[in-house]
This record gives sequence, C-alpha cells and structure tokens, in this order.
Amino acid sequence: MELLLALFVIAIIAGWVDSIGGGGGLICIPALLWAGFPPLETLATNKLQASFGSSTAAFNYTRHGLVDVKGQKLAIALTFLGSVCGTLLVQQIDSSLLEKAIPVLLILFALYFLFSPKISDADKHQVISPKTFAMTVGIGAGFYDGFFGPGAGTFFTMGYVALLGFGLPKATGNTKLLNFTSNIASLLFFALSGHIVWLAGLVMGVGQMIGSYIGSHMAVKHGTRLIRPVLVTVSLLVSLKLLLD
Repeated sequence: MELLLALFVIAIIAGWVDSIGGGGGLICIPALLWAGFPPLETLATNKLQASFGSSTAAFNYTRHGLVDVKGQKLAIALTFLGSVCGTLLVQQIDSSLLEKAIPVLLILFALYFLFSPKISDADKHQVISPKTFAMTVGIGAGFYDGFFGPGAGTFFTMGYVALLGFGLPKATGNTKLLNFTSNIASLLFFALSGHIVWLAGLVMGVGQMIGSYIGSHMAVKHGTRLIRPVLVTVSLLVSLKLLLD
C-alpha cells in the first residue's frame, strides 16, 4: 500500500510537469524501476499511466480553445502510425545511437525556446502546411516516441512553434493531443504483449489526471510566462539524464 501511495504522489508531480513542458517519463520511469518493476513492465506501465495524464491535459487545452481537433486529424493518424512502427522496431534494434544524438538536439531546442524572440502567446508566420507537418513531425516524432520516448513532447512543440507558427500555449495544447495519440498506440502494443502492471498503472493514472488537470489550467492561465521556463528546464534535465546514462 505504501508503495502504491508513493507512486500515486510521484504521478501527480509528473502529470503537472508533463502537462506544461513534457518530460513526465523522466520522473515516472525511474520511480517504477525503483519500485522493482522489470524494464519491459516499467515501459508498458508508464505508457498506461501517461495516457491518463496526456488525455486529461489534451481535454483541458481543447476545452479552452487551444486545440483544433478536426484540423489535426491527419497529424493524429500519422502520429499513431509512427508510434506503432517505433514500438515494433525498438524490439528489434539497438537504440544506443539515439541515446547519444537526442541530448544534443534537446539542448539546442532548449536554447531556442530560451532565447528566441518569436516565442510568445500569439501565433506567428506559418512555414509549412498542416499536411506537411503531419507527414514530417507527426510521423517522425510519433515514431520516436514509440521507439525511445524522452523529449518527444519537445519535438512536437518545436514543430508547432517553428514550422506552423503556433503560439506556445496553443503549441503545448496540440502537443498533448499528439502525445496522447502516441501513448495510446504504444499502450495497445504493450497490452497485447501482457507486460502492463495494471494496478500500479491505474493508481498512477489517477495521479496523472490530478497533476495534468492542475498543470494544464495553470498553463492556460499564465501562458508563455510559465510554459517557457518549464519547457527549457525539462529539456535540459532530460538531456542531462541521457548524457549521464
């Protein structure tokens, strides 16, 4: 019981962080490993509990008018496809190359979010079409999330801001929608494999919903002033952890 309570509290914190800047897996995966779950059960259970958080955040952002679900249909479909492919492929090949390359990209993204004057609440100039975005960032970041995962939300947000010209709150909201999509795609695969620890995942899922509800409300209220520092901090922490590992 004490273990489940600890995981519940950890999931609340992770849900809050993830709903604003991503990186909840950086908190939950080590917690599940600490609790004694084997690696495959850890990854599978993390996808279950993360789905609760990302769905809650996506719903909240949508309710506040920051997500156009109909306009994201192609991105949702291709993100799902990419995540399924990544989840299947990671079982076959070594991911060590990504472990070395991703921290560098995340640090660069963090510096962009920290110093770029273009980052604001307002939408800016669109560089590519939504269709092209879906075919590149959607399928690419979805594949990465299924294959490896850490920092996937940053890739989605970066694409929305730099390529579609979204303001940061709107980019964060749409990111949560695609995060939920990629989580569900991986979750379906892991459910079929029988590696999910359902009790722990559901208890953490409730914690994720609480944290995500609070975090997404705060992000809607405070906008870029809150999202930018959390996003930068999470990107740098994920990079640091991957480099140390």
